Amino acid sequence: MARKLNEKDRALLKKLAPELEEIVCEHSKVPYKSILPPLSNHFSRDVKDFERRLRNLRDEELAYLADMVMEGWESLSCMPPEYAEVFISLVEERISKGVAEKITMLYLEMVCL
Repeated sequence: MARKLNEKDRALLKKLAPELEEIVCEHSKVPYKSILPPLSNHFSRDVKDFERRLRNLRDEELAYLADMVMEGWESLSCMPPEYAEVFISLVEERISKGVAEKITMLYLEMVCL
């Protein structure tokens, strides 16, 4: 679901992608409307870099992203499957297995439409 990033979202995206100068996609010239897809598709060099960036988050920040996914405000469907898998694995490791399972089900519903 498209949204306008709030101050907390912009700070989180900037933490995950410190090289980001503006919250505007270079290609589309439209402000980013999410955190995880641009991180995986535009800033991370590869899946290991994506994981490294996510591991820099505090548990509360990772939980915030997990909550946003479960509320439908962050989408994993625009991400390559191996990146979504990394996110879900970190949620299971640092937040809870139950939350990771819910996100997995949401992800499967999104990509299997």
